[in-house]
Amino acid sequence: MTEKLVVKRVLQAYQCDRYGNVRPLILMNELQGVADTHAEVLGCGRTYLLEHNMAWVVTHYLVDIIEMPHEGEELSFITWPSAHDVLRATRDFEIRGSDNRLMVRATSQWILIDMSRRRPLKLDENLPHWEIIPQRAWDRTFDKFSDFEPTKTHIMKCRFDDIDVNQHINNAVYAVWATESVGYVYRNQHVLKRIELNFKREIKPDMPQVCVDVAIDGLTSHHRIRTDDAEHAQVVCTWENM
Repeated sequence: MTEKLVVKRVLQAYQCDRYGNVRPLILMNELQGVADTHAEVLGCGRTYLLEHNMAWVVTHYLVDIIEMPHEGEELSFITWPSAHDVLRATRDFEIRGSDNRLMVRATSQWILIDMSRRRPLKLDENLPHWEIIPQRAWDRTFDKFSDFEPTKTHIMKCRFDDIDVNQHINNAVYAVWATESVGYVYRNQHVLKRIELNFKREIKPDMPQVCVDVAIDGLTSHHRIRTDDAEHAQVVCTWENM
């Protein structure tokens, strides 16, 4: 029987920004980390996938920040598989404070790919069976993001440290590119409340630069991450005034 995974961590100063709030990179990596750990427990994690030349690829991350995690607090990172169909698996998350208050809720969608052909695989035909917990942390559908007209474009560099063990730019880096692209002044005056990512194609490690098209509409920012004419992801961020 599948049980929720609960991992406790104290948020350290180096994981936080100038105001003591968790950095987007750390937030996304912690979610990724507990997802990886739980997949291993369920028998469909990295060990099994490497043996069969497969990999999980995330298509959507929808993260709602009810209360920004802050330096020094013990946090409980909770995750569980909440649904799956023929090709797509849904994994949900909660982050709770030391008194069990809900601070972050999130949901994500994943596909399984053949690493040689980079093609999706049917889950039930290629993975050990696992039970779902049909409870949603955040009951959202994984819809296509609406298009937008950018007002500016930021150029980002692909760093060596952005590359993960699957030999592409780690998905948490996309959150950094989006939140940095609003500019220092805007970022310094606002707190991130929601980040929604729709991944479309991977960025390979030898790409010299990435373009981030940006449009800011009050407390919402829209981002298109691309290389030349190839679109790799769209991101929508919701902010509140500091």
